[in-house]
Amino acid sequence: MEPLITIAGLGSGDADQLSLGVWRKIQQTERRYVRTGKHPMLSLLDEEGLGYSTFDYIYEASDSFPDVYEAITGELLRLAEEQAAKVAQDGSGQAAGILYAVPGHPMVAERTVQLLRERCPERGVRLEIAGGQSFLDQAFVSLGFDPIEGFQLLDAAGMQPSQLDPRLHTLIGQVYDMYTASEVKLTLMERYPDEHSVVVGHALGVPGEEQVVTIPLYELDRIEGYGNLSLIYVAASTDDRLRNRSFERLHEIVRILRSPEGCPWDREQTHQSIRKNFIEETYEAIEALDNDDPEGMREEFGDVVLQVLLHSQMEEELGSFSVYDVIESLNEKLIFRHPHVFGGKDADNAEEALNNWEQMKAEEKAAKGISQRTSVLDGVPPMPALMKAYKLQKKAAKVGFDWDNLDDVFAKVQEELQELREAADSGDPERMADELGDLLFAAVNLSRFLHADPEESLERTNRKFLRRFSYIEDQLRINGKTFDQTDLIEMDQWWEEAKRLK
Repeated sequence: MEPLITIAGLGSGDADQLSLGVWRKIQQTERRYVRTGKHPMLSLLDEEGLGYSTFDYIYEASDSFPDVYEAITGELLRLAEEQAAKVAQDGSGQAAGILYAVPGHPMVAERTVQLLRERCPERGVRLEIAGGQSFLDQAFVSLGFDPIEGFQLLDAAGMQPSQLDPRLHTLIGQVYDMYTASEVKLTLMERYPDEHSVVVGHALGVPGEEQVVTIPLYELDRIEGYGNLSLIYVAASTDDRLRNRSFERLHEIVRILRSPEGCPWDREQTHQSIRKNFIEETYEAIEALDNDDPEGMREEFGDVVLQVLLHSQMEEELGSFSVYDVIESLNEKLIFRHPHVFGGKDADNAEEALNNWEQMKAEEKAAKGISQRTSVLDGVPPMPALMKAYKLQKKAAKVGFDWDNLDDVFAKVQEELQELREAADSGDPERMADELGDLLFAAVNLSRFLHADPEESLERTNRKFLRRFSYIEDQLRINGKTFDQTDLIEMDQWWEEAKRLK
């Protein structure tokens, strides 16, 4: 005999909402199970003398809701198979199926139902679903909004800021306790101001128990009463300020700026006309990094992102690609080049992770049909000369073109310094420039052996020079002097003082 599980929705709590068809199934099935005994409708079953078993014991024994749902699903399948085997064996003519009752509607926020839909076909168990009024029906009535205006239902346990859209009515279910409410609050605060009004609903549609309270967001985890029949509602809003934390809003603003109704300056720009802006904004962001300035970083990173959006918008207008294509390519690249995170490879340290990156990068190029470069030194993009020298040397070192030890590198620096002295004695500008370049190139090689990035090292020295020179300027002001009224000896004394200070 084929095992059968009938799933019945108990509605949101009011007995008047229970459909006649569901009630008959509950009465006709002898073996009844309910996900939890904490539901108002079960009092009706008690009054009518209809026995049932609950799975509350699984909640008490499990560490997480996913474990609970998996355990309930497994137990229901076992019980259905056991019941079918028993009926087939004794030939009693007893109904072979079991009934599983859940709060609300079986297809709304019921993970066990989804698991049963996946597992029953595999186990040869027939599944029937009998609807019931969901908590959504009561939410629409009690909270007074029409879902056709735009609506989303989210699970409090798995909410992410990226899911939130202030333009949609948002219902958040499964708010079982104050801890869950606190997690919801923190997630909502990623998109909404702390004072934004939210609604908390308890036992919607249950006579004598329904509560609806409107509070500011920051109080969401400071009120009592959360339980199995609690939800949180955030009304839809057309206030664009609520969207200012979204990437979509930024894309929209840039599109408007470039539109015929937008800014004349932005409309006139081309890739080439604002190329220098990209470079300048990048350096300003690096300056904020070097200064360890969080406020500066926040602003300057935004300016860099704006450059990406502007250039992408220009291509979107031509039909080439949009910024979403840029994001898609980046996401795919990050996933593909991190097989130790998103795939089956391992990486125990940063060096192994970098090797994985390089290997996947090579595979990626081969898959795209990009021909191999004719030189190992190909592929270094335009960049400041110091950085480019570092990149070139690293590429050459990978194929064995490198010094054996640090002493050899120091010797090379000394050799280049001596050749620069000789060039300076000759007075030949071309020769001096060539030899100076050789010395700098050797110094970059030295930085590589010392595991010190030459660009960062030089920038540290630049900042140190600025700090010490500023100290000299401060001392001149304190002493009422100008540079014309001092000499190198006095300035050198102040320089040494600055060195001792820091």
